[in-house]
Amino acid sequence: MALDTYSYTDPLCVGLVQTQYFHHDGTLPLESGQQLGPLTLAYETYGTLNAARDNAILILHALSGDAHVAGFHTPDDRKPGWWDVMVGPGKAFDTTRYFVLCANIIGGCMGSTGPKCVNPATGEPYAMAFPIITIGDMVNAQRLLMDALDIPRWYAVTGGSMGGMQALQWATAYPERVAHCIPIATTHRLSAMSIGFNAVGRAAIMSDPHWQEGHYYGGELPTNGLAVARMVAHITYLSEASMHQKFGRQLRHAEDYAWNFDPEFSVETYLHYQGDEFVKRFDANSYLYITKAMDYFDLGAVAGTLTNAMAVAQARFLVMSYTSDWLFPTAQARELVRALRFNGLDVSFVEIESPSGHDAFLLEHEEMTKLIRGFLG
Repeated sequence: MALDTYSYTDPLCVGLVQTQYFHHDGTLPLESGQQLGPLTLAYETYGTLNAARDNAILILHALSGDAHVAGFHTPDDRKPGWWDVMVGPGKAFDTTRYFVLCANIIGGCMGSTGPKCVNPATGEPYAMAFPIITIGDMVNAQRLLMDALDIPRWYAVTGGSMGGMQALQWATAYPERVAHCIPIATTHRLSAMSIGFNAVGRAAIMSDPHWQEGHYYGGELPTNGLAVARMVAHITYLSEASMHQKFGRQLRHAEDYAWNFDPEFSVETYLHYQGDEFVKRFDANSYLYITKAMDYFDLGAVAGTLTNAMAVAQARFLVMSYTSDWLFPTAQARELVRALRFNGLDVSFVEIESPSGHDAFLLEHEEMTKLIRGFLG
């Protein structure tokens, strides 16, 4: 799909879409023992919910994602939603057949209740008074939206990375409400290495003098710290092969070294660009809360083992991993598959050949489309 010619009028596009807002006036009990409420979830829908209300698919976004998964908000938008290649007429999640929904998570900064929102108890932004949240809390908030829309059961839940964690949480926390589960490039718990990368990102933010213990709203933002956090994280989304192919040791603007500390290698300037772009759209405190939620996620912790945790699941599973994903490697996907098969569940597993690292779930859409179409039938 060439983005320079693709627009909302394309027959494969869902067209112009609008973000909607679900408001819950009560409180949501959190796994930490605290309460959050009232709360808002920003969400978007595509396609039509059928009369039986059994064709709804929930797409769950990754750390820095949002509810805008497909289509365009205005005719002038440069790019469509973040997974537009997968959602639309005739695509993997075919909007002529399915009612597709994506909601921004609680703790986020794209319309749902998070640290930058006003705390009703004080009239000021929550900042670090926002309660610690978990993947389970995110799913419980989505369940409130599901009930408000009178959707009895998801035909499928799916997502990549942290979205896959949420999909697994759905399949075990609400097994009777999930028919198909498609966890992609994900894990049932983070490794020490992944937790370490998250810790470095949080340290970069909290070391920024403008962070001000989280109370930076209305003042100078901790953009340097957040940009560094994004730069570190972005490296983990790529692979050594893809970085070598794209950048090698190329210099960006010169034929010889500058003999100073300014960014000069192409990979340096690329990472700086990624950091600079990220701070324009994301909240630093949300980054802290969401990465901590990922760190806490451990599907087998309460049940004792992953196998025990998956014993309650009722869905059919399609698990996908990628050969060059070293952040959530195939070994972790195989561990999940073993637990599912031990419990006699219907599970398909595919390791997709890709040089793109963890980001492959956003890029390898042709192979994924064939697999998902066949799985969903």
